[in-house]
Amino acid sequence: MTQSAIRGALIAMLALSLPFTPALAQDSTNRVAAATDWSVFVEETPTKSCWIVSQPKETLNTRDGKPAEVTRGKILLYVSYFAGSAGEVSFAGGYPFAPNSTVELDVSGTKFELFTQNETAWAGSADDDAKIAAAMKAGSSAIVTGRSARGTVTKDTFSLLGFTAALEEAATRCK
Repeated sequence: MTQSAIRGALIAMLALSLPFTPALAQDSTNRVAAATDWSVFVEETPTKSCWIVSQPKETLNTRDGKPAEVTRGKILLYVSYFAGSAGEVSFAGGYPFAPNSTVELDVSGTKFELFTQNETAWAGSADDDAKIAAAMKAGSSAIVTGRSARGTVTKDTFSLLGFTAALEEAATRCK
């Protein structure tokens, strides 16, 4: 199977999980716990889902290597549990990503590539999700770098304080 075919299959599978992605994470009022810089949410319907989410501590937007003023929606890094998933890592950039681009997730020096669709980026597999979560448990910060459809490069820095406690809480609630 080609990389393009794999990416297409992943996008199709993830489309089924779109009700649990950034819109839900942004709008839910069902926060059940907080652990330093991370919050835990649970939704019971239409099917039970749990997620942890954090906003960046710092954001840098550049165009042609120079700081740029841009308008972005909510910027979120999260891990979601639903329908038997083992924890899906996602990033909402607050803008449409450049077509066919990827996002770099740097967790305390360990780098991962996330694929993009519209305003969201995901890891390519459950194995990648597990590796990212393990790195985030051991790390102190996560830096997400992406490129918008307009050519703006964004660099968002997230604290990982409370990540492990929040992740364990969400995993326990959605077993």
